[in-house]
Amino acid sequence: MSEVLFNGHAGRLEGRYHQSDKPGAPIALILHPHPQYGGTMNNKVVYTLFSCFQNLGFSVLRFNFRSVGRSQGEFEDGPGELSDATVALDWLQSVNPEARQCWIAGYSFGAWIGLQLLMRRPDINNFIAVSPPANDKDFAFLAPCPTSGLIIQGGKDEIVTPSSVATMARRLNTQRHVAVDFALIEEGDHMYNNHLVDLYKICGNYIINTVQERSQPKRRRGRRKKSELEADNQDRLLLESQDSEVDDDIDPADDNFMDDEEEE
Repeated sequence: MSEVLFNGHAGRLEGRYHQSDKPGAPIALILHPHPQYGGTMNNKVVYTLFSCFQNLGFSVLRFNFRSVGRSQGEFEDGPGELSDATVALDWLQSVNPEARQCWIAGYSFGAWIGLQLLMRRPDINNFIAVSPPANDKDFAFLAPCPTSGLIIQGGKDEIVTPSSVATMARRLNTQRHVAVDFALIEEGDHMYNNHLVDLYKICGNYIINTVQERSQPKRRRGRRKKSELEADNQDRLLLESQDSEVDDDIDPADDNFMDDEEEE
């Protein structure tokens, strides 16, 4: 993992980046929760998402929105942060021009920004939205939702109302050509305390299944070439053991990890 700095429209943006060693590996951009409530790229949920994509062979970037950490600029409650996410995705794609898939994942406020970015970028193939603030933000812009994805919600979330997120998922699933999986972690609070491993497994299994479905070749009769088999194997990403390094006491000293305050 390396520290990266890239230019946004309001100044420099700070990020952490992992480069996959797999040629043409898929890419993922991770967006953090509300900056004015302690949200940073070092949030535990954000780090869990980052680790999941990293362990599955993705090139993955997380970064601080403007005004957070070493990122310059002032908080704009939406427009500025969407601009930051756009620049971050541009940077990620510029260093991975051969990536076969592009994913966006966001948590809380970051999920709201990520889904707006999804509507503007047809190159995004799939999304993961963790605790999207459906009781506070307007998601009517997802009409129609351009691609399938996964929504995760804690059943005991004290900030985002679980019923509002479930309603949002049901509404999205009424649209044609879109399948949105909804996973409820029944005992999960907004910070997913004691449930980060559950979050990791749900995301990992969804990513594996989706990547395999997208990379599944059309069946044909006869013996297949060795090169075709090798290409299939390269696309079959395997989730690491259930005893993942991700746990509820994540504290990687080399990443200046911090416990964030309660976010919206």
